[in-house]
Amino acid sequence: MSAPTQLAPTGQAPRHRSSPRAAGAEARLPWWALALPALGFGLLLILLAGSGPAHAASGDGSVLVHVTERLLSAVG
Repeated sequence: MSAPTQLAPTGQAPRHRSSPRAAGAEARLPWWALALPALGFGLLLILLAGSGPAHAASGDGSVLVHVTERLLSAVG
């Protein structure tokens, strides 16, 4: 099924209602479309640059060891 068409007056070419903006000739971004990724990148870079050496977790074991011990004691 075809869409209805408008007929142009005799001797004239049909008019198209597309504007340059609709056709993508002028693409403008809002200010935040560039500012937010730049801000996020900067914050991640600061976090990476400011981090010190990693330290081992304090405690006598990992959580997985404690959970496994509890499961084994409950079963047996």
